[in-house]
Amino acid sequence: MTRKLFGTDGVRGTANSHPMTAEMALRIGAAVGRYFRRDTSVAHRVVIGKDTRLSGYMFENALTAGLTSTGMNVLLLGPVPTPAVGLLTPSMRADLGVMISASHNPARDNGIKFFGPDGFKLSDEAELEIEKLIEGGVEPVQAENIGRAKRIDDGRFRYVERVKSTFPQGMRLDGIKVVVDCANGAAYRAAPEVLWELGAEVIPVGVAPDGSNINLDCGSTKPRVAAETVVSHGADLGICLDGDADRVILIDETGQVADGDQIMALLAARWAAEGRLAGGALVATVMSNLGLERFLEGRGLRLERTGVGDRYVVERMRAGGFNLGGEQSGHIVMTDYATTGDGLMAALQFLAEMVRTDHRASELVHSFEKVPQLLKNVRYGDGQTPLDEAAVQAAIADAEARLDGKGRLLIRKSGTEPLIRVMAECEDEGLLTAAVDQVVAAVEASV
Repeated sequence: MTRKLFGTDGVRGTANSHPMTAEMALRIGAAVGRYFRRDTSVAHRVVIGKDTRLSGYMFENALTAGLTSTGMNVLLLGPVPTPAVGLLTPSMRADLGVMISASHNPARDNGIKFFGPDGFKLSDEAELEIEKLIEGGVEPVQAENIGRAKRIDDGRFRYVERVKSTFPQGMRLDGIKVVVDCANGAAYRAAPEVLWELGAEVIPVGVAPDGSNINLDCGSTKPRVAAETVVSHGADLGICLDGDADRVILIDETGQVADGDQIMALLAARWAAEGRLAGGALVATVMSNLGLERFLEGRGLRLERTGVGDRYVVERMRAGGFNLGGEQSGHIVMTDYATTGDGLMAALQFLAEMVRTDHRASELVHSFEKVPQLLKNVRYGDGQTPLDEAAVQAAIADAEARLDGKGRLLIRKSGTEPLIRVMAECEDEGLLTAAVDQVVAAVEASV
């Protein structure tokens, strides 16, 4: 049986449309509450965080209703980054953590992510069991056993202190000017606070959320404004987070953008040199550039590839005993410090390297030459399955044959949006473009 509601990162969709309705959120809350409250003889609790979307209020209330109906006590953190929920769930001895966010998606979307009592995201198997409970319905507890809800006012401060503790003790950011773009999202207060408290001169961008401007022309997916701000203010570094701050893109002092692959390359090389890169490997997804793989091989290190989704990266890290992984999109997972991707922690690791080496950002963000990579997306409608069409399959097979021995082709459905993602890598850019366009044309013709 395959999962119907859960994608690569929880449940996600347009607010007030299936599956992201208040009614479904209530049912999800009841189901996940029953799943984690198996021993009714003891008290159970869940922490809930959210980003700054307007619909977050609706889903927060609906989830709270569903969870308390099964006897779960709910602790409401308010707007905090996704990694804060991963950190605070075990810290507060909770059985479950919930983050209400659609990450880098536009404000009209929202999502629900779950963390187990260890602070790590749930497995496919756990999500499948929860879906069965949603379909079958959950009987509420008796009136005297209904759970309580309490708002936690210091959740952000607990997270800020935890993040600062990952920065080398005794090191400061005095004299470093940093632009931080918080995408009008969950870290709009926490990120500037952390950087300022560590001594940096902070120029904040995207710190005026109004419920509808999250990720709007800002953040890790739209770094142009931050790059212009870095150059115009003579800043030393730009840090671009996404709506829930679990990913980061960096900008050097010249305005050039560095993605997650370049950040991971720098950290892997540094950690290996210090003898603290567990297993001599970096874990990344099939989307990471071939240049990263070659960079690691040149240093006697391995690249362990997984399917797309930071939780699959984390699962491989935990299974193999690795401590560094992530995605090209900017999820950087450092299990020595956190249970999921944390954009702010990753940025601090980069800043620490700037201080340690006394190098400019531009000297650190370009660890390897990328193999030319092209990614195009094709949106499809409800009920459509373009990858099952014979014409699309034929186009994919032909493109793979053309790239054989010269590059690679990756076709996949997005786990968070109704998109077919067509990606290829090849040092012959003409062949690269032709292969991608061939597949894209076939998919577009089928939808």
